[in-house]
Amino acid sequence: MCGIAGYIDFNKKAGEDQLRSMTDCLSHRGPDASGYAFFQESTCSIGLGHRRLSIIDLSPLGQQPMYTADRKTAIVFNGEIYNYAEIREELRTKGYSFISNSDTEVILYAYREWGASAVNRFIGMFAMIIYDMLKEEVFVCVDRAGVKPFYYYWHNDVFLFASELKSFFQFPGYEKIIDERSFYNFLQYSFVSAPYSIFKNTWKLEPGHYLRID
Repeated sequence: MCGIAGYIDFNKKAGEDQLRSMTDCLSHRGPDASGYAFFQESTCSIGLGHRRLSIIDLSPLGQQPMYTADRKTAIVFNGEIYNYAEIREELRTKGYSFISNSDTEVILYAYREWGASAVNRFIGMFAMIIYDMLKEEVFVCVDRAGVKPFYYYWHNDVFLFASELKSFFQFPGYEKIIDERSFYNFLQYSFVSAPYSIFKNTWKLEPGHYLRID
């Protein structure tokens, strides 16, 4: 279990302090290491945060956020790809090289080779967010069963994401306003069904779904 958190702020007000606060409140999900990447673009500021629980590659080479060699694609990832070794060998035949033994690096180059359709090759449980600087696009995806949680918020030109809702409480301007429809849903079923969450303007990405933000 790892933790991911971050934002795309089209108001360009968010900075590294907000990213660290959102990420570090998930330290219980990833006590082994933390990582942060901040990008100030012409139209927005982007923050990618990760709390690491080392599973496959225990070395520093498995640290996230992780980049491709040209540093044009970055990822934060929570989960495990069980067939990553087979995908890595296929990518090697296409000319890709790897510096780590992590499944995260395989995801990066699989996305570089096949784009969004790369997820069709993955067997595992995952929630990921990839920043593709070549396409000026952010790609978000969760596994088919929805094992790994992914919450997101979209309001006032701010997109937030995290493994747990409490990361959003660290972001200035986020309002914890109960969504009445979700509250009634909870009273009836004792949980809030996806894609809704208990708070307004805040959702859970449904199993087997992805988002693109350009």
